[in-house]
Formats: sequence, structure tokens, C-alpha cells
Amino acid sequence: MAHSNFGVDYVIIYRFADTSSVEARDGFTLLMQALARVGLATEVRNGDNCSLLVFVKVGSQKRFASEVYRSRVKDWLHGVRPAEPARETRTTLEGQTLTEAERFRIIHRLITSPRKEGGAGVIPKEGQWKNIESIFPLHDHTFNKGWIKKWSTMTFLKVEDLDQIRDRFGEKIAYYFAFTQSYFTFLIFPAAFGFAAWVILGYFSTVYAVVNGLWCVTFVEYWKRQEIDLGVRWGVKGVAAIQEKRLDFKHEKEVRDPVTGETVQIFPATKRLLRQLLQVPFAILATLALGTLIATCFGIEIFLSEVYNGPGQGLLVFLPTGLLTTLVPTLTTLLTSIATRLNDYENWETSADYESALTRKIFVLNFITSYLPIFLTAFIYVPFGSLVVPYLDVFNLTARPFAENEKQLQTPQTGFVINPSRLRKQVFYFTVTAQIVNFVLETIVPYVKRRSFSKYREIKSDRAAKKGGASSGQAIDDVPEEAEFLKRVRKEAELDVYDVATDLREMVIQFGYLSLFSVVWPLTPISFIINNWLELRSDAVKICVEMQRPTPLRADSIGPWLDSLGFLTWLGSITTAALVYLFSNDGLGPDGTPASIQGWALLLTVFFSEHVYLLVRWGVRLAVSKIDSPGMEKERAERFMVRKRYLQDVLGQDVMDVPPGHTEEHITRASLEEDARQSSLRTTSPEDHFWSRQRSWEESAKVGANLIEKMAPKESKKQQ
Repeated sequence: MAHSNFGVDYVIIYRFADTSSVEARDGFTLLMQALARVGLATEVRNGDNCSLLVFVKVGSQKRFASEVYRSRVKDWLHGVRPAEPARETRTTLEGQTLTEAERFRIIHRLITSPRKEGGAGVIPKEGQWKNIESIFPLHDHTFNKGWIKKWSTMTFLKVEDLDQIRDRFGEKIAYYFAFTQSYFTFLIFPAAFGFAAWVILGYFSTVYAVVNGLWCVTFVEYWKRQEIDLGVRWGVKGVAAIQEKRLDFKHEKEVRDPVTGETVQIFPATKRLLRQLLQVPFAILATLALGTLIATCFGIEIFLSEVYNGPGQGLLVFLPTGLLTTLVPTLTTLLTSIATRLNDYENWETSADYESALTRKIFVLNFITSYLPIFLTAFIYVPFGSLVVPYLDVFNLTARPFAENEKQLQTPQTGFVINPSRLRKQVFYFTVTAQIVNFVLETIVPYVKRRSFSKYREIKSDRAAKKGGASSGQAIDDVPEEAEFLKRVRKEAELDVYDVATDLREMVIQFGYLSLFSVVWPLTPISFIINNWLELRSDAVKICVEMQRPTPLRADSIGPWLDSLGFLTWLGSITTAALVYLFSNDGLGPDGTPASIQGWALLLTVFFSEHVYLLVRWGVRLAVSKIDSPGMEKERAERFMVRKRYLQDVLGQDVMDVPPGHTEEHITRASLEEDARQSSLRTTSPEDHFWSRQRSWEESAKVGANLIEKMAPKESKKQQ
């Protein structure tokens, strides 16, 4: 029983530190009533810091089974499931296994759905449920240990491994792991080719640029097909059509649906479109704010590293890095808050639309912070360095306290020589050093913090015990056989909530470095393939150890991040062409002076590259659409079986196999006389006479055989 969860499905944290005892008791009673109303059983134990642990499991199997049936029927009505579920609930449940993810998803819906939709309507930190801090399922530690151990010895994940993730954590997280695994596998080719290009072709190779661009297009189009295949395999293709309204959605009017006749709440699309236009000034504001900060730090870094030559230069060059590390996250947080408020103001009807719109806004911020420094070096410093550097003396205040004389602070008016390796070093930092730093911050630092905090609490508890107090306030009433279990639950309650969008964003931003700038340093794919192998395993550990177990959510794609991949691929065709043109002189570049740059030639190169990209994308998309796949075969088979079952239900079991049998009636003299008598009693047309010669398919076959016998050539008769 070391890792037993005692049959618990969900844990609800009820915290009442800032609430009066009367209000807390009333609110808790309402919670118990709401959960019992939807057939859920509860148990309550001590939490910590004025909180209660509410353990929830299915109390009424009949009610739960009806919810499962209702969910599957809803899928069928929206076209997610190809076949109608059986009429009987038991038959439906026996026909398709209930995965753990589906079980948790339906129980979570029972807890959180509004009462009018059959749920308890319990939403953490909303309205009357303000004391509810969180709702989360418990980790299966036995599975987690086996999962991590298995993955630590594997190089490539099989589709069965992805199925296992889907069955445990839901399709949304499974899609992230599937994408990262596909990306990792696809990186093998550019890693090998990039190494060969680095050895043989050098930097800024046209051949590498073409191959890398073709690879980016192929990967994006392949992943689009892979999404469909996985959607069919997991039974979630088209699940995005099943969207539930957000609680924060504010309708403007109610109208009668002309198709269903139901009263629906709507918010005018034209009004939302006008609100969306505020994204334009937001994008301008974000670009100016972040761009100004990054450009300023960039100028300071150029001044300190390449102009200033006085005391303390070795330390002062880290000043811009410190400023960026401190100010960029702060400014990004502020802009993210503005983006969230703007997203709220747009009043999206469903959670999926809300998340997609917010993701696009956040991508703008990530794009600026991730790629602008390299863009400044590649397209400002390299071609215009000798023109810009003389104006950098405005930054001499950063080094004035350390300078011995004014000469050390003066910028050269002429003859400034740029550092030709600066761009390559910068790309190396973002594709290698930054990846390592991010891995440490994402994996190691949270582990150290968690262990340190846990150790601090143990020391504090021991000191309290030595002074005569209780060693653990929340464990006073713990039953011995529950003590270990409750200790684990309290630890899980303190963990952060996992957000798969954060990990997806990391992968998409990484793909952008490969698409936009890998021509500068062809070894970029090697760095990424090593990082992504570790990323897959560290993310599994993060979900199992560092985060609360995520509530399973369904999805049929990686959402708007797919559009981001397409955008980065398109932009990569432009930036790569521009970089190859600018550094076509053995990788030296314009040397800080734009005199060698022919504007018409640069524009023509970019124009040609972009149109080649569009043509290649069309060709690859067409080729991928012609390739059959297991998912498409399964979908065709399911549709065929649906049609076949329908015909069999309507026309009989043998409708697909045997033509209707005849009545065994033979043609005799008496039957012919009877036909003639009946014919004389009614008016018959030539058409009736034509169709009365033969009465069944057997007679037609017999007449045809006789005619063949009479008309066959003599040679054919001899062969018989």
C-alpha cells in the first residue's frame, strides 16, 4: 500500500484562512451538497495552513456510466465518433474500454460543469467557490516510476508509448510528446547534413540553405498529416467542434437558432472584430517597448565590448546581459498582462478560442525577445556598423566611472572594424548556451528549490517539537495507515500546475532558430537533437515529480502553434536568402559598410526565394496528400463499416452478399395460360410485355446461357 491512492479520483483544496468560520462552514456544506448531487462520494482530512483536503471518487456507478454514455453520444452527434453508440449504456461501456484519462476527464466535468448541464458547477476561486484553491487528480507513483525508467533507456518513442501517454494524461499532452518526438526524429537528417556542410561547405552555404528550407517545409507538412493520423487513432478527430462556453463569456443578446430552434446567446462577430483591431496598437507597443530595450542593451554591449578599452572592461561587458535578464522578463510580464486583458475584452465564447487568441498574442512577445537580438546583429550591425558606432557615445555613461581618460570613451568616427564572428557567436549562444541554461532553470532549479523548502520545513517542525509543540500541525489527526498517503497528498497540493503550452512554445521558438538562422552555424541541428532527447525525458520527470498531475484534456492538434510553425518557415525562406546574399563573400559580410550591398540584388534574391518556397510548399503538400497512412486507412474502414451496418440493419444481413432469391416458380403450360388470361383482363403496354418475359434473375441467366450456346462460334464449342 506504499503508493496506494485509496481509490481517490480527485482532491479539492478548501482553504479558509481569510474567511470567517461561519462563512467557511456554510461554503463547505454547499460544496458537499453539490458533489453529492452529481453522484460523487467524499472524504475530508486535515490540510495545512487553514485548509481541508476533500477526497472525491465516484459514488454512483450508474450516474457515472450515464455520463460516459452521454459523452460518447455527444461525440457521435458532432462527428467525432464514426458510429452511433449502442442503445444500452452497459453495451457501450463494454464495447470500448474506459481509459484513465477519459475517466478523470468525465469526473472533472461532473465537478466543474454548470448545474444546467448536469454538473456540480464548482469552479476554483470563482463566486461562491472562492475558498476552493485547486482541483487535481493524484499521481500514480507506481506508473510514474516505471514510465521514467522505461524512457531513460529508449532513444525513439513508439506510437504505443504515445498511446500510453494519451491514456494517462489525455490527448493534449500526448500531442505535445508526439510533436516533440516527430521533431526529434526529423532532426536526424539536418544534423547529419549540417555536420557535413560545416566540414565541407563552411558557413552561409547556399546548398545548406536550400536543403534546410526544404526540410522545414517537409516537416511542417508531415506534421499536419501526423496530427490527422493521431486524431483518428485516438478517436478525437474533429473534437475541436465540441466546445463549451466560457463562464466569463458575456452575451449581448439571445436569438433563436434557425436550424435547431434553440435559444442561443451570442456576441456580435463585428463587435468582436472591432475589439480585435486593438491588437494592432498592442503589437506596435510591444515592438517599441521590447525593441527599444533590446536595442539599447545591444548598443551598450557594442560600446563596452568594441569601443571602450579602459579598466573593468571584462566585467562591464556583462552589464547589458544583466539588464536584459532583469528588465526583459519584467516588461514581458507587463505586456503579457496587457495581452490577457485585451483577450478578456475580446469576449471569446469558448475556452479553445480564448486560448488560441492569447497564444497568438504571446507569440508576438516571444518572437521579439527571442529573435530581435540576432536580427539586429545580422541586418544592422554587420551591414551598417561603421555608420552606427560613431553615435554610440551616448552610452559612455555606463563606463565613465571606470575610465581613466576621455580617450577611452570616444567612439571612432572613421575606420571602425566590426567583429565578423559576432553573429556566429550570438547564434551559438541562443542555440547552445541558452538551451543549457533553460534546461537547468526548468529542471534542476525547481528540484533544488523543492528539496530545500522541504528540508527547511522539516527543520522548522523539529525545532517546534523540541520546544514542546506539535511536530506537524496538519498531521495531528492522521490515522497511522493513512499517514504516508496524506503526506504525499499534502506535498502534491503544494506543486505547481503543469501548462503544456509553455513546453510547446519552447519547441516552436527552437524551430524558429533552425529555420531563420541555422545557415549562420550549420551545427545548430546537432545541438537541438541532443537537447530534445533530454527535453522529452525531463518533461516526463517534470510532469511526474515537479508538477501536480494534469487534468486530462482533449485536443486534435497542437493548436495555433501549427500556424506559428508555418509562419517561421515562410520567414525563414526570406531571412536565409538575405543572409546568404549578405555573406556570400566567404562569410565575411559587408564589413560594416553598405557600399557592397546592391539593393535590387538583395530584393530579387528574397523575392525569388519566397516564391520558390511557395512552390515547394505546394509540391510537398500535394505529395504528402497522396501518401496513404494508417490513420487514413482506419478512417476509411470505419466509414465503410458504418455504411455496411446501416444497410444490414435496414435491408437485412445478406444485403451486401447475395441477390434476392426467386420463388421457385417454374414456367408450365398452365402458368402461361394463366398469364395470358390475366393479361387479357387488364390493359397492357409494350413496356409491360417487354418486362414480363422473364420473372427472375435465374430465368435471365438461363435464357442468356441458351443464347450463348446457340450463338457461340464453332471453335468455342469444339474446345468445350
